[in-house]
Amino acid sequence: MQTTDLTGRLLAATPAITEGVFERAVLLVLHHGEDGAQAVVLNKPVDATVDTVLDGWQEHVSAPSVLFQGGPVGLDSALGVVGLPGVPTEVRGVQRLFRGVGVVDLDTPAELVMSEASGVRIFAGYSGWSAGQLEAELREHTWYTLDLEPTDLFTDEPDTLWHRVLRRQPGRLALAAYYPDDEDYN
Repeated sequence: MQTTDLTGRLLAATPAITEGVFERAVLLVLHHGEDGAQAVVLNKPVDATVDTVLDGWQEHVSAPSVLFQGGPVGLDSALGVVGLPGVPTEVRGVQRLFRGVGVVDLDTPAELVMSEASGVRIFAGYSGWSAGQLEAELREHTWYTLDLEPTDLFTDEPDTLWHRVLRRQPGRLALAAYYPDDEDYN
């Protein structure tokens, strides 16, 4: 049984995840349905410029102007996510997902997309869950589900995003932002 549709929401890793790409990760859910879920990690930049894997987009990507690891699946493929706030019409090469966010066909000339877009982030790979898998992880309290704020997707400070999205939460959840990196130094 599927929980509420999480498309357009954030998943923030709980402190229980202590290794790998999901440690202190903040993910944007691009799709969540009966067939599973797909998301991208917003706060894991890699030490590579976009032009090392994709021509024509480097000068258009949002700061920091590097490639991001979207997750552990399909690392040999690139996925572009664009912001389209207040753009009422269709944009060539862009599939709208929710509110002002879409996925861009990276074969589309960047200039056509960027004339309408407020930002773009290029991800190597993505995060994926089969049917029921994300729901099981939510029942195990692996993820916090949070609201997306406009500045989250294209933050120029991705290394602090996990702390910032948790600190803005009400009540005790905000305290998770202060969980030590290493429990031995508590």
